[in-house]
Amino acid sequence: MPIIRVEMFEGRSTAQKRALVKDLTEAFCKNAGGTPEAIHVVITDVKKENWGIGPELAIDKFPDRS
Repeated sequence: MPIIRVEMFEGRSTAQKRALVKDLTEAFCKNAGGTPEAIHVVITDVKKENWGIGPELAIDKFPDRS
């Protein structure tokens, strides 16, 4: 069972996540084989205050972006 893990800033809608899961699953099957039912996609929403980029927190580096 292949697992695709996605970590991203929180703020995407359920519809956006649904589309992402569909597209990732289709791309995996097309490029690596397998069946859609065997693919697992795990999405982890992370607050910008819990994500560091270099020496900065993402909340400081990108204060106005989600």
